[in-house]
Formats: sequence, C-alpha cells, structure tokens
Amino acid sequence: EKLPQLATANRYSSWIIVIAGIYFTMRIYKKNLYRTTFSHCRYSFSYLWGRNDPFRKSESFAAPDAIRFWRRQFFFVSSPAKCTFSKNMAKIILTGDRPTGRLHLGHFVGSLRRRVELQNSGEFEKIFIMIADAQALTDNADNPEKVRQNIIEVALDYLSVGLDPAQSTLFIQSQVPELCELAFYYMNLVTVARLQRNPTVKAEIQLRGFSENNAENDLQRQGIPVGFFTYPISQASDITAFKATTVPVGEDQEPMIEQTREIVHKFNSVYGETLVEPEILLPDNAACMRLPGTDGKAKMSKSLNNCIYLSDTADEVKKKVMGMYTDPDHLRVEDPGKVEGNTVFTYLDAFSRPEHFSKYLPEYSSLEELKAHYRRGGLGDVKVKRLLIAILNEVLDPIRERRHYYEARIGEVYEILREGSEKARAAAAETLEEVRAAMK
Repeated sequence: EKLPQLATANRYSSWIIVIAGIYFTMRIYKKNLYRTTFSHCRYSFSYLWGRNDPFRKSESFAAPDAIRFWRRQFFFVSSPAKCTFSKNMAKIILTGDRPTGRLHLGHFVGSLRRRVELQNSGEFEKIFIMIADAQALTDNADNPEKVRQNIIEVALDYLSVGLDPAQSTLFIQSQVPELCELAFYYMNLVTVARLQRNPTVKAEIQLRGFSENNAENDLQRQGIPVGFFTYPISQASDITAFKATTVPVGEDQEPMIEQTREIVHKFNSVYGETLVEPEILLPDNAACMRLPGTDGKAKMSKSLNNCIYLSDTADEVKKKVMGMYTDPDHLRVEDPGKVEGNTVFTYLDAFSRPEHFSKYLPEYSSLEELKAHYRRGGLGDVKVKRLLIAILNEVLDPIRERRHYYEARIGEVYEILREGSEKARAAAAETLEEVRAAMK
C-alpha cells in the first residue's frame, strides 16, 4: 500500500540529487565550459547516452569525472549543440535592399543610417548587407538589365553612406544559390491564405499595379507573379540563412519579419531547434519610420518619382525641396500653418539637430520654436524650405564625396562584392546543411 508513496519519494529524492550534483559541479568547475552549458541553456535538454554523445566527438569535450558521474547516474545533461537561445549566442545582422534604382533619403533614415551606427558600435559579431537582385526580378522579370545595372548603384550607395567592407559583408543575393533551396523548404510551412493576409504584400501588390486576377488593363499588369507573391518566404530564407538575430528595417517591413518568425517557429516545432528567431530593429525617431515622398504621399518610392536620392547634386536637392508639399491652406506668410502632415516639417523632424539652428537660422533656438511660429502665422514656407535645403546638403555632402571616390575605383567595388558573396555563400551553406540534417 505504501509503494506509490515510496515511488514518489524516490522520484523527488532523485531530482534533489540531480540538482545538488549540478550545483556542486558548477561550483567545482565554474571556469569550465560546462558552466555555460548548465547556466545559460533554457531549452532542449537532450539525452547523450550512446553514440550521439557530443562530449565524445573530440578531446576538447572530455567531461570531468564529476560531470561524467552525474550523467551516467541520471542519463541527461544540457547539450551545447542544442543551445540556439543561449545568452552567449552571436549577435548577427542581416539586412539589404532591392537594386531597382539608386537609394534615397527614405532608405537612409529608415535603415542605412542605423546600419552604419550598428556597424560602428562593435556590438555585433557579423553584419551581412544583401543586394537582393533575385528578389528584384519578382516584379522586373521583363527588364533584368535594369536590375543588373542597379546592383553597382546600390553598392556605391552602401559604400558612400559609410558601410565598411572590413566590418560588414556586402554581397549579391543571386550569388548565394543556397538561399533558393532554403526558400523551397520553407514554402511547405506557409499557407496561401497566410501570404494573402500579409499587409506588406497587399500594399506592394497595389503599389506595383498587379491585378488580383488574370485580367490586364491600362492601369494594371496581368496577374501576380508567384515569385512576387511568395517573396516573404524568400526573405525568411535570407534572414535565417545567416542566423540573423537582428534585422534593422523600416516600419513597412514589420509584417515581413513577423512572418519570418512564424516560419522559424513552425520549422523548429516540426524538426527541432535549428533556426534562429530574428528581432526587428526599428528607427528610434518616429519621423524616420516612414519618410513621405516630396509630394506628401505616404511613402517615398522610386516608382512614384517622389524621391530625393543620396546621389542627387546640391542643385537637384534644392529643386526638389522647393517643390515639396506643405500646408495647402498656408497661402500667405501671415496665415497660421499646420505642421502635422506638412512634408517639410516631417523632414526636419528626421534630419535637424539643435546645432543646425544656431548655424543656419539663429533667430530660433530649436525646431519646436520654429513650429510654434509657423502655427501661429508669420513664417513663410520658403524660409523653412531653405533651412531644410541647408541641412540636407550638409548630410549629403560627405556621402557625395565618398561616392565620387568609389566611382573612380569601380574595380575595387566589384572585388568587394565578389569577396563578400563568397563569404556569404559559405555561411548560408553551413545553415543549409543543418536544415537538411534536421529534416532527415
């Protein structure tokens, strides 16, 4: 009659012995590799009895006698090979752009400026910056030459803003074929209905003029290419191939990162902990979340011809700013004006700093003081636009200078891309092998 009670007591006693063993092992061997093994792994305790024991793979994994004793008594220990969520996991960035044209200020405030800051912070072990030419073909299949020519344009923009090939790996997506195979496997984990619900996909379909059916008219292109429809899956393969922990992007890409996280969850739940779940890193400044076009529309876009490009000359910047959308009801200088929805002030929110006012507009101490004057009337649009022109050209001058340097050394740029693509392919191949092994 007492057997159940004795069995329960024996089970609890065993666990107490296990906990005590781990505790004293950590105390004795606190400088050993296994301190990390026991203390930092929150997931995936794995049985290591037998030929799959990772401690038998090399002399460097020879377990101390105390750990070997406890392992033999209780059959398990946390496995360093399974610790994909360890606190000591390398911090890696993956981000990139489609080479459909030169990069503009929307790219700069949305992600490029942050990439340079992260690169120079020293916090990340690896940084991969991708020129997504294969993804660009999903809506440019009839004009591959456009994509090909813009690869070098985007590379020049990367180098111009301060991305350093010694610190960041710049590579071309099509030169890493392992990404295609990963995307092929991930397609089996995502439903058509889920892709249809992705708000970014919906917005991009509308922006690029794809028809929801097979009909074609003067306003819409015929149908939605399968490659374009499934590019969230392709993006997931790009991110996971490099074990990216952080993806710095603009606000419009947030649904894409969430879908990548879903794919990672699904794969890991089916095949075991293999893929790393990424985190999105959004711009700090709310005005940088999505910089509007010069025409006041919600997004700066090459296809809408409302961009200020990083490579624009000072005169081109002046012309575009002077034609910017402001408050349509602010007809005279003395009229009260609206700051909200005023494109010029949105750009000032994104680019101005306190020292700019003492330098270019000393009668105002801050942007808030300038806004207050505009709201109550007595401040003309031209004066505000001239301030913005001065600030933008100050930001763009060093970028133009670096671009001119690399334009005179195009051979170096091609070599940077070649070396970066080789390095990226090696990293993706390693992940692909792990994915194949997990799916066996």
